[in-house]
Amino acid sequence: MSALVLGLITASAKSSFDDVNIAVKQSGTQLLALDRTLARYGPETGEIRKGLQHAVGARIEMIWPQGSSRPASLDPMRASGVEGLAEAIRSLNPKDDSQRVLQARALDLAEALLQDRWLTVIGASSSVPFPFLAVLLFWLTITFASFGLFAPRNALVVSTLVVCAVSVGGAVFLVLEMDGPFKGVIKVSAEPLRSAYALLNQ
Repeated sequence: MSALVLGLITASAKSSFDDVNIAVKQSGTQLLALDRTLARYGPETGEIRKGLQHAVGARIEMIWPQGSSRPASLDPMRASGVEGLAEAIRSLNPKDDSQRVLQARALDLAEALLQDRWLTVIGASSSVPFPFLAVLLFWLTITFASFGLFAPRNALVVSTLVVCAVSVGGAVFLVLEMDGPFKGVIKVSAEPLRSAYALLNQ
């Protein structure tokens, strides 16, 4: 029963972690597609592309700060750069059908980026309720305490209880780490966005 419950909450935390990881990778792909679409539109999108690069750099520094003890910031209201870029794209005046198609495509990509931003924020919230985790830990503590109370005192029993306790503790550690995808030891990688950032406005 303990293994079943731990397995279920680990799977839930892993699923939430994977959703955020996929959203970050999709954002990197959409950023590059948006940048290339704007480049194909023409030189009049130069300022928009520079603004896109600046907004992405600021977002990366907010979520994955380097050389600092600052925690990750996921406040979507502090990263409204993409919304401003969407308005700038909408205000473009296409001269022919080709530019109209590219403008529509760029707007679709900008809206998809905004949607992924909200998905990242929502996915970063806890997927395992704290009361449930507290009850689970209390239950496991009582279970192991009862084992230790009635088991004979010898090296084999003590070693077995220690190994089991470490295994359960490791499972709970993984759950807590994956439940916070932007903090702790196990974090969603910033490499997809950093790679996209390096290629923007080229």
